[in-house]
Amino acid sequence: MLEMVSIEEKGWVFFFSLLGITPLAERLGYATEQLAFYTGSTVGGLLNATFGNATEVIISMYALKNGMIRVVQQSLLGSILSNMLLVLGCAFFCGGIHNKKIQVFDQATALVNSGLLLMAVMGLLFPAVLHFTHTEVHKGKSELALSRFSSCIMLVAYASYLFFQLKVQKNLYSEVRETDEQDSDGDEECEITRWEAIGWLAVLTVWISVLSGYLVDAIQGASESMNIPVAFISVILLPIVGNAAEHASAIMFAMKDKLDISLGVAIGSSTQISMFAIPFCVMIGWFMGKRMDLNFQLFETATLFITVLVVAFMLQEGRSNYFKGLMLILCYLIVAASFFVHVDPSNADD
Repeated sequence: MLEMVSIEEKGWVFFFSLLGITPLAERLGYATEQLAFYTGSTVGGLLNATFGNATEVIISMYALKNGMIRVVQQSLLGSILSNMLLVLGCAFFCGGIHNKKIQVFDQATALVNSGLLLMAVMGLLFPAVLHFTHTEVHKGKSELALSRFSSCIMLVAYASYLFFQLKVQKNLYSEVRETDEQDSDGDEECEITRWEAIGWLAVLTVWISVLSGYLVDAIQGASESMNIPVAFISVILLPIVGNAAEHASAIMFAMKDKLDISLGVAIGSSTQISMFAIPFCVMIGWFMGKRMDLNFQLFETATLFITVLVVAFMLQEGRSNYFKGLMLILCYLIVAASFFVHVDPSNADD
C-alpha cells in the first residue's frame, strides 16, 4: 500500500494513522457502552471487552496477512500488559484519589480471570521453552503443532468461561446484579437508540480497519525514521492507542465507585485477548498458511508471566487503593523502558 513512500513519509503516515485511530477507538467504546444499556450488564460487559479489543484484532489481521508475525504477537502481548498494568493501575489510582477510600470489588470474579490468565501464560510458556531448550521431537514442527493444539484448548476454555459467565454465574449472582442495575439506572440514561449504536459500531469498525492498514504498512518505516525499536512500537505505542476506549471507561467507572465494572473492562479485556484473540490468530494463520505460533520468545513470555503474578497478587485481597494503582503504573513504566532497549532476535527470521 505504501511501497512508493519514503521512510520519512512513512513515519508521518504512521503518526497520523495512530492519531486518527485514537478518537475512533474511544468512540467505539462509547457506542458499546450505549448498546450495553439495551443488552444488560453481563452481555454489555462482554460487548465492551469485545469491541474495545476490535482495534487490536483488526491491526493483527492486517499484520498477519502481510506476514508480520512478530508484530501480531507483540501488539497482542502489549495490549494485555497495557490493560493489566496501565489501565487497571490508572483505574485504581484515580478511583482511590477521587473517592478518598479503600474500594471493594468482587474477589471471586477477579480470581477466575487470574486463573485464565495463568492458563494463557502456560499456553505461551511451553512452546517458548520447547524451542529454546531444543527438545522438540521434530525440529520446527513440534512447536507449531503444540501451539495449534494449545490454541484449540484455550478457545474451548474461553467458550466454557463465557457459558459460565452468561449462564451459571448469572444465576448465582442474579440478586447482586439486579441491585447493581437498579443503582446504575438511577445514575445514567442511554443517549442513543439501539440501532444508532449498532450503526456507529459498524461505521467506526470500517474506519479503524482502513487506518489499521496504513498503520501496519508504515510500522517498519516509522521505526527507522524515528529510531525507535519495532518491539517498542508494537508492545507499547499500538496498545495504548487501541486501549483508549478501555482506559477511559475503566477510569470513569472507578471514579463512580463501580470498581467491578472497571475490573471487568481491564482484566476482562486481557482475558479475552489472551484466551481468544491470540489463539484465534494462530488458527487464522493456520488457514492462511502463515507460521503463527505461541512462541512469543523468552523475554516477552517472562514479562507476561511476571505481570500476571503481580496483578494476581494485587487482586487477591478484593480491595484496592490509590497506592496499588500507582505501583501498577510504575511497573508499566519499567516494562516500557525494557522494551525500548530490547532488541528482538527474531526480526531477521521474519
